[in-house]
Amino acid sequence: MSTPSEPTRDRNVPSLSEVVGERRQLVNLAYRLLGSLSEAEDAVQETYARWYAMPPARQEAVESPGGWLTTVATRICLDLLGSARVRRERYVGAWIPEPLPDRTEWTGGPAGTGTPAPADPADRVTLDESVTMAFLVVLESMTPAERVAFVLHDVFGYPFAEVADILGRSAAACRQLASSARRRTRAARASALPAVGQATVVREFRQAWEAGDIAALVALLDPAATMVADGGGLAGAALRPVEGGERIAAYLVHFADRAPGLTLLERTVNGRPGLVAQHGGHTVTVAAFDLSGGRITRIWAIRNPEKLRPWTGSHPA
Repeated sequence: MSTPSEPTRDRNVPSLSEVVGERRQLVNLAYRLLGSLSEAEDAVQETYARWYAMPPARQEAVESPGGWLTTVATRICLDLLGSARVRRERYVGAWIPEPLPDRTEWTGGPAGTGTPAPADPADRVTLDESVTMAFLVVLESMTPAERVAFVLHDVFGYPFAEVADILGRSAAACRQLASSARRRTRAARASALPAVGQATVVREFRQAWEAGDIAALVALLDPAATMVADGGGLAGAALRPVEGGERIAAYLVHFADRAPGLTLLERTVNGRPGLVAQHGGHTVTVAAFDLSGGRITRIWAIRNPEKLRPWTGSHPA
């Protein structure tokens, strides 16, 4: 017999906690597939909308709610990846995946209000090597099918039989897709320095940048280093990659000269040491780095304010 605090329901219909409990996994999956937290959240919201739109009888017929939600979310992401390619062709300048802070530094409350994020980490992304900026940039170079096959199998451990069902291809074809994607990611997976070593280089880079010391910056940069900036037409940024250590150093010093009062903070960017530039207490740039041989080989500078919502607000230095 039920009590007023325990409303009756069909025991075969998946419980609310069972369904909602998949949210974190879905957001993590969607972010890796899309490279955008806002798009990932939209995809997950649409997934749940489709679940709750089903009558209880259909929900009851689902053997694995988690599997159903994953399949639907992945297919939604697959559609978004196709349309994203068209949108990004019209994007002003380079498109860089949305950077994420460490959960202890997360300040993007609801709708990017700048209020602290809720204690429940369900809507945050687990930071590991599969979300480093170098890794996400490589994922961007893949076809949508390659990206889905690789992320589902290599990152989340789904067997190729399940990946095949989601993609509507054979298991053998999905295995080939993942293998092709895996070859592309090998360089991104190989980190010449552990996080502690990278943090030291990033700290020295910050100090040289603050001092306007071009020679010190050049010494920390690989001669063939590349810097890519993403302003999205909403913030000033180089529309083309800046190539060469000397050119990057000169560009950064010139940028700082044009923004007196710029504050540089050492922060975790997608699980790796990075820098955050603030002006007047507002985050204006988030920089992620890739290193090899103890020198910086790539810098990704995200300036599009729409991608900086989780970084809104100021932190203690």
